Amino acid sequence: MLAKEPSHGYQLRTRLRDALGPLGEAMNAGQIYVTLTRLEKAGLLAVENSTDDADRSDRKVYALTPDGQQRVAEWVAELSWPRPDLAEFHLKLVAAASAGLADPLTIVDTQRRELLRRLRDAQRAAMAEPAHSTAALLLEGIALRFQADLRWLEACEKHWIHRRSGS
Repeated sequence: MLAKEPSHGYQLRTRLRDALGPLGEAMNAGQIYVTLTRLEKAGLLAVENSTDDADRSDRKVYALTPDGQQRVAEWVAELSWPRPDLAEFHLKLVAAASAGLADPLTIVDTQRRELLRRLRDAQRAAMAEPAHSTAALLLEGIALRFQADLRWLEACEKHWIHRRSGS
């Protein structure tokens, strides 16, 4: 969320809430500040104190450092399957779009290609197993999970096409 512009912690919380809906509502504000502190210690964020003219209180403004910007670019390009964190992947799409880091449709397509490759591998392995074996059952479960993830990626694609068209 900082890839778009430097922000106060409360602004970040609002953006996360907007991006994640009910999942964002459950996010503890303290979690956000602990994460910001860790990112600062890792050299990925810079913190400045600024006076907000509206209420004249000192507030910290968080901004990505060059290392932080590089890490965000790497994160956007990462493949997240076979164990995707769907909320994290969703945030990746939102952040990429809002900050102009990457086209969300390109990210979805990259993930889809990787998922299709893994699905083919699981299906081939399942066909090589004896019928009704326990391993075949596991491989069928893996293939079904990949198919469900592919359907979700289709929904992501439709959403971002809809947003792009402005409808």
